[in-house]
Parts: sequence; C-alpha cells; structure tokens
Amino acid sequence: METPKSCDTFVVMGDKTGDGSTIFGKNSDRPNGEVQELVFVAACDHAPGSKLQCTYIEIDQVEHTHGVMLSKPAWMWGAEMGANEHGVCIGNEAVWTKLNSADDKVERLLGMDLLRLGLERGKTAKEAMDVITELLDKYGQGGPCSDVTGLFYFNSFIIADHGEAWVLETAGRSFWAAEKVTEGYRNISNDLTITTKIDASSPELEKQAREEGLWSSDEPFNFRKAFASGSGDIECGDSRYVAGKTLLKELTSTGGFDVRGMMQILRHSESEICRSREHKHPTASSQISVLSKDAKPSVHWFTGTPDPSLSVYKPFAFLEGVSGCDDVVSPKYSDAEDPAKTTPRFAKSVDRRHNLFRAQEQAVSKGVLRPGSDLLEKLKTLEAECVEEVGKLVAEFTPDRSNDLLGIFNDCIEAEIKLYE
Repeated sequence: METPKSCDTFVVMGDKTGDGSTIFGKNSDRPNGEVQELVFVAACDHAPGSKLQCTYIEIDQVEHTHGVMLSKPAWMWGAEMGANEHGVCIGNEAVWTKLNSADDKVERLLGMDLLRLGLERGKTAKEAMDVITELLDKYGQGGPCSDVTGLFYFNSFIIADHGEAWVLETAGRSFWAAEKVTEGYRNISNDLTITTKIDASSPELEKQAREEGLWSSDEPFNFRKAFASGSGDIECGDSRYVAGKTLLKELTSTGGFDVRGMMQILRHSESEICRSREHKHPTASSQISVLSKDAKPSVHWFTGTPDPSLSVYKPFAFLEGVSGCDDVVSPKYSDAEDPAKTTPRFAKSVDRRHNLFRAQEQAVSKGVLRPGSDLLEKLKTLEAECVEEVGKLVAEFTPDRSNDLLGIFNDCIEAEIKLYE
C-alpha cells in the first residue's frame, strides 16, 4: 500500500491576524497528472427521501444543501478542500494508522466525500464536524483514493469558521478524536497530531482502544500513541509538519498575519510544503480563506493549477448572483457501461484538463513560466494588485456595493489565461 507524505493544512485564529479574521490554508498534493477543478455548487433544496450518489456509494440526501466552492480532483465527487456560503472551510489529510488493512479497499465514503458533505450540510465548523463523524459512523470510509495509483488511507481534517476551528483525526470507522482551537494557530500534515487534548471523540474512545489492545498505559490517554502507525515524536525531526509549525510561529509572532503570510507558507518549497509539477505527488491546487468575523464577506482564494509558486491565487466570495467559471471546470465524461452516469471508473484514462490548467501547462512546457521569468513577474503583479483591491473592497464593503466583488473571480481567471497566451 502506497503511503506518500503529502498535503498540509493550516489555520490561524483571529488573535494572530490583523483584523480579527480567521485565515485557513491548504496545499493539496496529489498523484502526478491528476487535475483539480474549481467547482461552484449553489444551495439547493431536495425532495424528502432523495438519494445522493457520492464517489462510490449512494447515501441518503438531506432536504437542503448549502452553496459551496470546491477544489476537487476532477474524477471524484468529493473535494480536497473548499468553503461554503456560511464561512466554513475544510481541508483534509491522508493518515495511516495501526488499523489500516486490506479492508480499506472496500468502497465506502472517501474522506473527500466526507469533506464535501460537511460543507454542504454544516453552517458552522462544529456542525460540519458532527456531519462528518455521524456519516463516518453510518457508512464508514474506504475505497481507492486515486484513479491512477493504489492509494488507500484514513483522514484527518481542519474544519474552521470565523470563531473556532476543529482538528478532527480518524482511525478506521469506529475511532476519532477532535481538538478545538480558538486562539493561536494549528497545522496538520500526514500524521496523527492529537495527543491528550481531546475535546470531543467517538463514544468511549479510551475504553474501546483498551479493548482492541491499542492502549494499556496508566498515563492519560494519548490518541496519537494509541493509533499512529509510527512510534516517533511528531515534534521532532525534519517533517513538513514541523516546518509548517515553525513557519506559523515565525509569521504570526508580531500579529497582523494576513493572506500574504499564508501565501508565503504555502509557497515554501524548501520544506516541500509547496511541490513542483515534476514531483511524484505535486501540489495540484491551493486554497486560502479569510473568514470575516463580522458582516463583511469572507474571501476564498484558489489557484486551480499545480505548484503555488508558479500559480495565481484568485478570489471568490459568496454573494447574491455569484457563479463559477467554466475555464476551471474539467470536461465531463460518462461511464461506458452507463452513459447516463458520470463515475470515476473508466476503461482508459481520459483528459480532464480544464482551460486554465492547459494554459499554465503550455507556458511551463515552453519554458516561459519558470522561477525568475518575466511571465511569473507579471503573474505576481496581477495577484498583488488583486490582493490590494480585494482588501479595500472588503474593508469598505456595504451590501449595495457587492457587485464590485461579484465578478472578480472570473475576471482574474480571464486575465491569467491572457497572460499565458
């Protein structure tokens, strides 16, 4: 079973930011060649008794789902990260524990399905976490997490809103622990990080762990020690988790942390938090969300292209009349055996590159988009101007001026593609 170390998720709470907002960030590292699309799904009402087809299995649908903006592998139903209209953000990480086994290959809900379901059904971070844990208990997690490699894993999550964040870590179907974060910062990578600070958990967690032979100590119960597949101290060594935590400490030390600070972390290549297109598991897409503490709109920044150091973060805000952009949505294909359904099962690979992905890929292949290139400097200027403009629009926001923000996501994508061309 392949266990690549990839993906990093971060959250900085309001006591460390300049304006009291909470700032969320994630780099999604995925198998090389996989395309990640940016998909907007509007809020929707559903008939009682409706069913929902997720990546592999069908589950019960709820009567109302919230509007979401997702960064998702184009082949699956679920998402690697995203935000909803109520200012909830979620990012997931692959984790491997003592409970991983051949049973992981059974098709159930993917961690990415659980993430999307949490966003579609939860108005707060806590509500979204409850959705995930209830569905985990009901349906379980499992099935191939890639359509090109043998990749099977459990999941951890950071779930955030403007007031609090939850770190949720799972082991199999029965075990999970959660840590509440209301100040400072927190990050996760591909390992269990919750130790003795457990603010919520699966029923009788310690008792069940003892009965399974996973915990026998008289010390305070430690989730990581009980379930992590590795025995080392996660705070030691040269891991991306430690590097990310160090960057968070440095960049939040004086207060005033903002979207630029999160961009700096997510573009940190030396630690491999940011990975190039050539990597076996490159950073396929990246997200930063600035979650407003008041009536001002939250703004969610997405790349939708590989390697944040060569990509542009584009801003999206949930406003009346908002829509997605076709240039960052992948082509859709139907299953050969059932043309009426779109599923991740194909007899051969298909081309899922969207227009923005193709444009950036061509610029990289021609050598015109590279570190230090004129094109990269132009892209940086575009992004910097956009950050400045959005900052002013949010600071001066009134409902009657929402149109100023409404089309900026599509405008930035159009401008980026023109620069590539």
